[in-house]
Amino acid sequence: MIDDLITASVLASGIRLATPYLYAAIGETFGQRSGVLNLGVEGVMLMGAFTSLWAVYEITPAGATSYYGPALLAGVLVALLVGLVMGLATAVINVTLQAQQGISGIGIYLFGLGMSDLLFQKVFRGEVITVNGFPKVNIPVLSDLPVLGEIFFRQNLLVYLAFALVPVTWFVLNKTTLGLNIRAVGQNPEAADAMGISVTRVRYFTVTLGGMLASLAGASLSISLVNVFQQNMTAGQGFIAVALVYFGAWRARGVMFGALLFSLVNALQLQVRTKGIDVPDEYASMAPYLLTIIALIFASRRIDQPAALTKPFERGE
Repeated sequence: MIDDLITASVLASGIRLATPYLYAAIGETFGQRSGVLNLGVEGVMLMGAFTSLWAVYEITPAGATSYYGPALLAGVLVALLVGLVMGLATAVINVTLQAQQGISGIGIYLFGLGMSDLLFQKVFRGEVITVNGFPKVNIPVLSDLPVLGEIFFRQNLLVYLAFALVPVTWFVLNKTTLGLNIRAVGQNPEAADAMGISVTRVRYFTVTLGGMLASLAGASLSISLVNVFQQNMTAGQGFIAVALVYFGAWRARGVMFGALLFSLVNALQLQVRTKGIDVPDEYASMAPYLLTIIALIFASRRIDQPAALTKPFERGE
């Protein structure tokens, strides 16, 4: 039965489904490494999902039967712009106004949830709209490899970009002056400030970047994976992305492995339904969330979080 479930197509689906987790969790990693927790990732994802699909829908020529490059590019750019705005708003609330980060994050989430639904009802009148999303891009030669070609090298552009961000994130955080400043601010903002590093500037940068990547995570859902928008379509993925940062111990590689684990569970539960295996739908649906709880229980035993995480900073204190 295991062989029937874990096939090349399921593994390929697992790779694709990891995309939103990766974008959102990598963005959150930057923010948390600088000391700012953003529980509003889910709301930002929803706004990115809606606005990117809206842009693609509006720009694609009427009657188009295949993907339209300029529209897809516009969808990504609109999502990044929305993420920039929401990231800046989050930074103002958490860094400048020094609000309690858990509560403010829930507020951002509720705003994104409500606003995306409102716009959906006003623009599309609640009707599910389908768009032509990003097509698969076959990597020459590699895509022809048996099994591995289907799993790794027949994905779309946003999938490749998400996984390319993993080594880029590692390099930035561990091998650049910017990364050193981010880590210093997250560990000891007073010492970083004494060394001439602007704590406020670093945190604004990381939180805004996190917002942009969270919005891109939403776009990867609506114009890359499912090519539609529905109310609350993220279904908790933003909160799982926050949990993945803890699971991955604030390291890009750990976040990637966590994202793959959760996405594979998602792909398996979809396969269980397709195969008609006698497992209640409720149990299959709850599997990723149950795995989140179990993973956090074990991750908590080895957590070495940034010392200043969730702690506001004021010069002169």
